[in-house]
Amino acid sequence: MKWQNALIDYQHYLKIERGLSQNSIENYSYDIKKLINYLEDHSSTKNPISIDNDTVKQFIYFISKTINPRSQARLISGLRNFFDYLIFENYRTANPLDLIESPKIGRKLPDTLSVEDIDLLIKTIDLSYQYQGINLGERNRAIIETLYSCGLRVSELIELKISDLFFDEGFIKVTGKGDKQRFVPIGSNTQKFINIWRNIRNKIQVQPDSKDVLFLNYKGKKLTRAMVFTIIKKLVEKSGLKKNVSPHTFRHSFATHLLENGADLRAIQMMLGHESITTTEIYMHVDRSHLSDVLNKFHPRK
Repeated sequence: MKWQNALIDYQHYLKIERGLSQNSIENYSYDIKKLINYLEDHSSTKNPISIDNDTVKQFIYFISKTINPRSQARLISGLRNFFDYLIFENYRTANPLDLIESPKIGRKLPDTLSVEDIDLLIKTIDLSYQYQGINLGERNRAIIETLYSCGLRVSELIELKISDLFFDEGFIKVTGKGDKQRFVPIGSNTQKFINIWRNIRNKIQVQPDSKDVLFLNYKGKKLTRAMVFTIIKKLVEKSGLKKNVSPHTFRHSFATHLLENGADLRAIQMMLGHESITTTEIYMHVDRSHLSDVLNKFHPRK
């Protein structure tokens, strides 16, 4: 069977068996295509299914000149998973990455904003900003408030539906990675800002495929990830804040501020939608200053 068919089968496996998002599948596929492009230009073996350990080593050495260690480790992990799949489906008998070690990388601490930083960004939003007669300033405030107050990924934000809002119960339903759903608490202030936007949204001619989508552009279409990044980038520039801020920064800040104020790590894990609490534990390393306060307050022999 041609390697193209094996790649398509692998993509189906990632979607159906692993339940990965389309974005994750594209990232895995992109890494495999890097290997394929290398074989086309630098190897006598053009078929990735039949390559050996030496060829993979040469590829890793070649690619290491253009990507950082963290990206290199992710690429090696992705390729190892691909060849494990090929073994499982009897395309090969051994994994050519078994003897290849990933580069040692430190655990990257997430960037966070202070409460004052977030207040500054929200105060910087021009609530009177309109485009084509639609008040997008109120939409932008609702977006920032929702990202920070609920700790959402940008992909979760743009997919949020009106039917996912359960304000009477104080929750929203979020569809995360692998289409896994969770309920996240939402505060009264964020509800208020969303409702202000919903009243504006009702005046937009919504496209048929976005009827239930909460956050729209002025054309009545679902926002893209890139548009949310642009909104935040312009807001940061206008505020004068000298920090690298992305949609994910608000998610990190949400978790960090909860932890600093004494929230239970398991509760934070559930709200963030982390499959493993090990992922959530990274926030324990962001600011340990509050841990001494917890010890002094609760330990019997402080």
